[in-house]
Amino acid sequence: MVSPEKATMGGELWSVFDFARRYRLTIREQNRLLMLFGPVASAADLLANARRTQLI
Repeated sequence: MVSPEKATMGGELWSVFDFARRYRLTIREQNRLLMLFGPVASAADLLANARRTQLI
């Protein structure tokens, strides 16, 4: 049985590569996240730690 904590989006494990592609992060930012978390991390951790540059 899945705990309610794991059922939320934050409990899902994401590939850092897929996350970077989906949120259009730079290669530099992708590499920073890889150094922080390795190849897989929770969505909540990735969202909280990703930095996006201004596009405008």
